[in-house]
Amino acid sequence: MLNFSRKCLKNMIPATESGIMERGANLLFHKNRTAIEWNPRWQRTRKLTNWSEKFMLVGGIEAGGTKFVCAVGNEKNELLERIAFPTTTPEETLEQVFAFFDRFDLAAIGIGSFGPIDVNKDSETYGHILSTPKLAWKDFDFLGAMKARYAVPMGWTTDVNGAALGESALGAAKGMKNIMYITIGTGVGAGAIVDGKILEGIGHPEMGHILVRPHEDDHYEGFCPYHGNCLEGMAAGPSIDGRLGKAGKDVEPTDAVWDYIAYYIAQALEAYTVILRPERIVLGGGVMKVPGMLDNIKAKFTKLLADYVPVPAVDDYLVLPGLVDDAGITGAIILANEVKA
Repeated sequence: MLNFSRKCLKNMIPATESGIMERGANLLFHKNRTAIEWNPRWQRTRKLTNWSEKFMLVGGIEAGGTKFVCAVGNEKNELLERIAFPTTTPEETLEQVFAFFDRFDLAAIGIGSFGPIDVNKDSETYGHILSTPKLAWKDFDFLGAMKARYAVPMGWTTDVNGAALGESALGAAKGMKNIMYITIGTGVGAGAIVDGKILEGIGHPEMGHILVRPHEDDHYEGFCPYHGNCLEGMAAGPSIDGRLGKAGKDVEPTDAVWDYIAYYIAQALEAYTVILRPERIVLGGGVMKVPGMLDNIKAKFTKLLADYVPVPAVDDYLVLPGLVDDAGITGAIILANEVKA
């Protein structure tokens, strides 16, 4: 029997994609705690037991700043079961992570986390989340907490690196060894796969913070507290509210602000291209769902690159994600399969 606080249970049950309440779980209420007793009639639990007999299972975590996604997959990187819930405090969030993974006999776990994080294995803070606006998570030893619970190999990287890994293996860049993935939403993050491996140095790249040249008609100074007019400060979602006083979803696709944002993204893609020379760049995130955005970026990128270095045809070079919202969690499963003993 698994115990949860009432607050934790309230958050967890509506977000459980397998549908705890619909699958026959019994709720046992006590004075200060609420428990879930796994009912034998819960068919998906029995099915996963059968999977455990047939496959070597691995776990994956896509730890986002607003939402966690946990999944169990097999050696073919197929997602067999998943759950999603809001990111709250480390204690509350990991309580739900543990409740999910405790049901399975896992060979390894892959984690793609929001950051910045420490990916340097020689560092004393390896596995920690570093400076973050989510103050409860600042300096939290995420990887250490997971290892204290599960004695299995674990892979550790950023959420966007995980998405890049997923897209390179099974998504829009399937079969390619040198690709980039960039997401433009509430922030900007990018990850690169070079010769089939995640690109990391003494730390992970922060490609959303390269400086960009302001558009001649855009007088906005950027919202990034560190750099002002970096790519994130000028092109991420909060920059729209900073200019217009309203969210991007309320802005018409024909508004000039989208042209500014396309210009900044195109500048970044030109820089990434001449530095990393990827085979393909995959663009995700909410901003990329604006009608006409991808075509606008392609046109501006082509002009900025000016045929300086050869790249594939722009329609093959700059593409939308193939895995859509599954890129990050798929990458976490792939990472787990890579590190398992």
